[in-house]
Amino acid sequence: MITLQQDADGYVRMNRHYPASVRIRIAFNDGTTGDFSGRALNNAYDSAVAEFRAKNGLDARGFNRAPASRTNSGNKVDFVPVHPGMGE
Repeated sequence: MITLQQDADGYVRMNRHYPASVRIRIAFNDGTTGDFSGRALNNAYDSAVAEFRAKNGLDARGFNRAPASRTNSGNKVDFVPVHPGMGE
């Protein structure tokens, strides 16, 4: 079992997918804990990536289609918003 800690802003650090069958325990700021499957957190991660790409004008693969003079310095999500009961 993997244990993650929610930060003060309501996020957990997650920079990759976990195996779908692994159980992950999240310790929330309010003192409660929740057990989630890897699949539930992977879905939350995918949603955070999609939101990041939409806000930054990136395409579905994460590429910036602007002229070459502009560069994309970071096309990565490291923090995923979580809340109790999100996988239900």
